[in-house]
Amino acid sequence: MSTEAKIQSFRQTWDALRAEIGKVMVGADPIVEGTLTAIFAGGHVLLEGVPGLGKTLLVRTLSEVLELSFNRVQFTPDLMPADILGTNMVMETPDGRRAFEFQRGPIFAHIVLADEINRATPKTQSAMLEAMQEKSVTAGGEIRKLAEPFFVLATQNPIDQEGTYPLPEAQLDRFFFKLLVGYPTAAELTEVITRTTEGVKAHVSKVLDGAALMELQQLVRQVPVASHVKDYAVRLVLATHPKTDTASPVANQYLRFGSSPRGGQCLILAGKVRALTQGRFNVSFEDIQAVAAATLRHRLILNFEAEAEGITTDHIIAQILKDVPKNAEAVRA
Repeated sequence: MSTEAKIQSFRQTWDALRAEIGKVMVGADPIVEGTLTAIFAGGHVLLEGVPGLGKTLLVRTLSEVLELSFNRVQFTPDLMPADILGTNMVMETPDGRRAFEFQRGPIFAHIVLADEINRATPKTQSAMLEAMQEKSVTAGGEIRKLAEPFFVLATQNPIDQEGTYPLPEAQLDRFFFKLLVGYPTAAELTEVITRTTEGVKAHVSKVLDGAALMELQQLVRQVPVASHVKDYAVRLVLATHPKTDTASPVANQYLRFGSSPRGGQCLILAGKVRALTQGRFNVSFEDIQAVAAATLRHRLILNFEAEAEGITTDHIIAQILKDVPKNAEAVRA
C-alpha cells in the first residue's frame, strides 16, 4: 500500500470513529480528538472535570466502537491494590487437594476505565504504575503480561473537591494526555437533555479491532519529523525547566519543576497523529503547538507563588509557546 493510501485509510478510520462517538457524545470535540490521539499514539489519558460532564460515557462509548475487551474500576477510598491487579486464592483441585490459583483482576483488559481515580488512596493508585508503564503486573512473585494494545483511561474530579487525593507525580507523568472537560454550551446542554429524556438510545458500530489499531499505531511511528521541528519540541521542553540556561522567564517565576523527557516523546508522537489526521506525512510546528497544552499541563509543578496568584499550567504553557521561537537560529542570536 502506498503512503497516500495509508494516510487516506487512517483518516477514514479517524472520521469513522469520531462519527460513531458523535452519536452518543454531544460537543466535546477537542476531548474526543484528544482521547483518540492518545490511543493512536499508544498512550493513556487522564480526563479531569466535575461529575456529570460525560467523562465516563466517553470511555464507555470508545470501548463500544473499538473491538477490544473493556473493564471498569470504580475507585473508592477502601479499594485495595489486589482489587485491581488480582490475587492468589486457595482453590480445590479435582483430586481434592488445595492449591493457590491466581484470579485476574480487572486490569487484565485492553481498555481499563479507572473511574474517579483520585478517590482512592495513593497506595491503591500506585498499583497502576507498573501496568501503565511496563504493561505487565507483578503478583504472587510472578510477572504477567497484559493484553496488547492496553490503555488506561482515567477520570478524576478536581482535587479541591472533598474526598479526593492528588495523583503522585510519577503516575501523572505516565499519562500521555491530560484533558480538561468543561461545561457544555446552552445549545449542547439542550441537545443532551433532548437525547437523554426522550427514551431514544443511540446504537454505535464497531469500527476498529486490536490488530488493525496496532497497525495504525505502527504507521504513526513511521511519520517523519524534520530535525528543526524535533529541535523545536526539545526547546519547548527545556524551556519548562526553571533555573536553567534554557528556561523561559515564566518558568523561572512560577515553576518548581518542569517536564520530564517523556513530555518530549509525547509531543512528537501526538504531533505525528495530528499530522496524519490533517492528511500529511510530516510533522509541522503547528502540530507541536496544538498538542502542547494536553501534553505538558500535568507535567509541570507549580511553586507557591503560582498557586497564590492562581496561575495555571495552561497559562505557563501558552506563554512558553510565545517565548520559544520556531527558528533555532533566533535562540543562538
